[in-house]
Amino acid sequence: MKRVWTEARAIASPEGWGVQLDGKPLRLPDGPALLVPQHGLAEAVAAEWQAAGQATGVMDYTDVPLTRLAGTAQLRIVPDTSAVVTAIAAYGETDLICYWADTPPALVERQETAWRPWLDWSRREVGAVLTVTTGIIHVKQHPAALAALRRAVAAESGWVLAGLGIAVPALGSLVLGLALARGEITPANAHVTARVDELFQIEQWGTDDAAELRQGQVATDIADAARFMELVR
Repeated sequence: MKRVWTEARAIASPEGWGVQLDGKPLRLPDGPALLVPQHGLAEAVAAEWQAAGQATGVMDYTDVPLTRLAGTAQLRIVPDTSAVVTAIAAYGETDLICYWADTPPALVERQETAWRPWLDWSRREVGAVLTVTTGIIHVKQHPAALAALRRAVAAESGWVLAGLGIAVPALGSLVLGLALARGEITPANAHVTARVDELFQIEQWGTDDAAELRQGQVATDIADAARFMELVR
């Protein structure tokens, strides 16, 4: 997309906050003007449009991740959160931090150090007591634990759910996603915590450029989702 505007700025409206490009409302791909509930988010969206394409004269929608998340929330989630709540809550059935290795001892120790605090956090802050297993065979979580996780997801606004919809799949963990949404863990620490097994294997066998590039994108996605959730709280 060719950059044809010179100024992007947040603008107040009776319904919330929008963004204008040279005085014209920023519109989403499906037509309506972008409208968000927080001034800080509108300012951040305006800033990414102000920066997008300045160097080359051409911008890509990958340059405006907050805009994409806001658009998803506005068009697809806020009008009816039920489907997204169900999809996100389902990750509690196979949460990454519930699947431990039984060997080697060094890996088990790392999992204990990295994951046990968040299992305890889930019990204490969410009310979800999760069952841990070893290996990859599915473990059935207690219905009460799954219900507690679903309540925690359903309590979030549609705007936060947009961020969770990115962060939870990227992390493979609903517990870590909820902790990220509540500001209990940083994006970088959440990413490292979710990669305990992978990082251990890299130490043993090394990695490749494609894998590192992929994980770099995952880290960016988690960071973008975390920033979005912070701005909409």
